[in-house]
Order: sequence, then C-alpha cells, then structure tokens
Amino acid sequence: MYRVLYAGNQDLWAKAISESLGEGFILDKAFSAKSCLNNLHDRRPDFCFLDIDLLSAFFPEENPNNYELAMQSFWKAGGDIPLVILCNSEKLRMAVEAVKAGATDYLCHPFEIKEIELVIHKLLAHIDQRSELEYLRSRFWRKEAESLVRTHSPKMLAVYDSIEMVAPTKATVLIHGDTGSGKSLLAKLIHLHSNRAEQPFVGVHCGSIPDTLLESELFGHEKGSFTGAERRKLGRFQVADGGTIFLDEVGTITPNAQIKLLQVLQESTFTRVGGEHEIAVDVRVIAASNEDLRIKTENGHFRRDLYYRLNVFAVQLPSLRERREDISHLANHFLQKLNQKYGKDLKGILPEVTSAMQAYDWPGNIRELENLMERAYILERGSRLSSTGFPAEIMAMIPSESAAESNLCDLSLADLRKKAVNEVEQRYLMKMLELHKGKVDSCAVQAGITTRQFHNLMAKYSLISKDFR
Repeated sequence: MYRVLYAGNQDLWAKAISESLGEGFILDKAFSAKSCLNNLHDRRPDFCFLDIDLLSAFFPEENPNNYELAMQSFWKAGGDIPLVILCNSEKLRMAVEAVKAGATDYLCHPFEIKEIELVIHKLLAHIDQRSELEYLRSRFWRKEAESLVRTHSPKMLAVYDSIEMVAPTKATVLIHGDTGSGKSLLAKLIHLHSNRAEQPFVGVHCGSIPDTLLESELFGHEKGSFTGAERRKLGRFQVADGGTIFLDEVGTITPNAQIKLLQVLQESTFTRVGGEHEIAVDVRVIAASNEDLRIKTENGHFRRDLYYRLNVFAVQLPSLRERREDISHLANHFLQKLNQKYGKDLKGILPEVTSAMQAYDWPGNIRELENLMERAYILERGSRLSSTGFPAEIMAMIPSESAAESNLCDLSLADLRKKAVNEVEQRYLMKMLELHKGKVDSCAVQAGITTRQFHNLMAKYSLISKDFR
C-alpha cells in the first residue's frame, strides 16, 4: 500500500490524481503549506503532488526566485520524498525551475490520465530503485554486524560511510576517539568487511604492556635475548600475518618500538628482539588513540614520520554524548546480549530509564553503558529493566513530578505538544508490539497506517520487533 499526498487547492487536480492512482494507494490532501509540511513529517507519504502556488508561499522575501531555498522546508519535513510539481501553462517556467532545484517531475494542466499514470509509474520505479540501493548498501554489512551499525546519528553515519570506503582496501587506518567509545569494535568491523576477514585479527592494547616487554610482545624475541627468554617467541605481528593487527593506544609505545613499527609500515619487515634476520609479513595495521597524536608529534613525543605512516586514513569516532540518538538502540542491543547470556528474557527498558540514559553524559562512553546495563540486568526482578539497579547519578536525570511541572514553562506550546505526542507515541508503539508479539504487519493494520510507516516510527524510537516476540 502506497501513501500519496496531494498538496494544493484545486479539487479537479486532486480528483484527476485520485482516478489515476487506483487500488493500492491511499491519497491524503493538504490545502495549505502548513498542513502539507505536517503531513510530510507525520505521515511520511511515498511521494507528493505539489501545486506550484503552494511552493510559491515559501519563496524568501529577499530572494523571491530562489527555488532551492523555497524547497528546503519540504526537504526538511519529508526527507528525500519525490515531488511532482503541478501547474497550469502560465506557470510552466516556474515548474521547470522547481525541477532544476530538485523536484522529480512536473505536470501541466489540463492533465491527461495516461500522462499522470506514466509519471506515477516512474515514481514507483524510482521508489523501487531507491529501496534496492538501500538494500544493496545494507548488504555491505555482514549479518553479524547489522545490529551494531544501526544508527540515527549523522556523525556515526559519516563514520560508517568512511568504513565502507576504506575496509576493502589495504590502507592503514588511524582511529581517534575517547576511551570506551568503541575504537576496538570499529577496528573489528573494518577487518570483518575486508578481504582479510577469514585471516587473523590480533588486538594489542599497547598501553597495558610494560615498556620493557612491548617490543617482545609486538615483534617476538629469540631464545636468550634477555633474562627470562628461555625460548623463541613469535610476536603479534607474525601471528597476524595475512590478517589485521589492531594497535590500541598506539601513542604510548616506546621510541624503540616506534622505530620498528615504522619499519614494518614502510618495508613490511621486522627483526625479533635479539634476532639478526629480517622477517617479512603481510599485515594490515589499524591503530587507535584517545590522545591527539598530531599534538604529541608537534611536542616531540611521537615520531613525525610514523605519525604520517599511521595517519593514511583517519577516522574520528564521536563520544556517546555526541550521538545521544543511539543510546536507546545500544541499550536494547546490550539487553538482547544479556538475555542470551543470562536467560532472564527481559522484555525491554522502561521509558523513564531510557529518558535518563539519554540525558546522562556517559563519561565512560559505550563501555560504561554496557557495564552498567549488565549490573542493572543482574539486579532486576521485574519483566522490564527499571531504575532499580542503576547508579543514583544516572537516575537523577529522571525529573521529579514537581521539577517536571516547573520545567513545562521552559517550553513553547508547540514544543510541549511535540514532547507529549512523542512520549505517547512511543508507549503506543511498545504496547502495540507487545500485543502482536512483534508482528509489524499486524501492528500496522490495527494502527491504521502502512507497514513502512510503522517501521519508520519504530526506527524513530529505536524499537526492535525481536524484543517483543
């Protein structure tokens, strides 16, 4: 079932479109620019027929012929929804300009039914093509990574776009990010989606290895090379031959180890501690640091030539407080893992707990979230994760009733309505999913919307159907 919007004041035009759609379509109508934007935002139609006069209402006063600016309101409300401009012959030039500014097509009155049907056919082909591209894009991620890479954060989307580009190559990657932000996970994703995925992935936390043992750990040693070296030992680089080595907190390594690491990056060879013969390896290097290596280089604490060798492809990983949109999804992801680990089969997280999580700053980032989720899970006696097992500083983010009342006046009436609608909408979706045991098709039918729209609402609140089965 496709949902279509006609935005305009011409009853004859709306009737012609309705007759052209036939079965399998729901036609909504909007008679003003405001109601059009509301429909685009709330109902998410598959495509829209837009009267050029309605578009004209959005021309900026200082630049009345700027079609791109006029259409920005529609793009913001409806995303990349296809727009077909409707006009009469007198305003044909305006419709052409709108198409140049990004509209999908235009129709000039008087309309021929077959002409409208042809445009609808093109729109459906466009929708199918877009769905196929989205599917192919999603197929880049291996099945075991699909849950992890779900995100509503523009910053994380940019990170994943970078991974898609760099993962299939041999390029060295340098990941910058706060402690606990997921640098190790990102390195594993790069390896998992490279042509080395079936070869070893070897992780080394450089900061946790004593300086005296770091060279031996990375490059190995020969028997008798130092006190206690009773036998030859293979280093992590040799163990990772053919695969990927991940050097976490690479900024902590010693000057001698920096020299050897530079040799590996430049020549793909190294020598063991106490050894004389060079050993050739084929290893992709992914490094990470929670410090700014550029500053360490400028201060003389890190080799400049090594920094440039590591910084071939840089990725900046945002902290959890910079991607609050993902907190709910990550919490539900960890909840699924905990259900598998402990078998308590909790059904979800109470909304007030999710709200507190999203308000908290998470100085320990994702690692802190995962650890506190496990503690709360173990302590929980109910069917849903409540505030019982969480530290007071997190649950303090839940406003008291009196505080909530006093904060109401900080919001405009429009924002207050939006907040209330979102809260009710989320509870409604959760109850509906519980009732139908996660069957989205059944939920959509009872809710009176399309399955696609129900999926979009679930994504808005990071709800996963599997959590309700």
